[in-house]
Amino acid sequence: MGKIITKKDKVLDHLETYGTITPLEAMEKYNSMRLSAIIFDLKKEGHQIKTNMKRTKTSNYAVYSIERS
Repeated sequence: MGKIITKKDKVLDHLETYGTITPLEAMEKYNSMRLSAIIFDLKKEGHQIKTNMKRTKTSNYAVYSIERS
């Protein structure tokens, strides 16, 4: 059997491929309603991820980005 790919794996791959991810992208692409929890776990593992808060007229949301070495 192969390795099970988790939502955390998918989010990390997304960050490494595209550089950023938002909660809406995580929900639409990976069916993840808890992106902040995944980001928290990735940070605990040592990944350098920044949080940038964005504001619109109707909502606030986070844009997470990974620091590339």
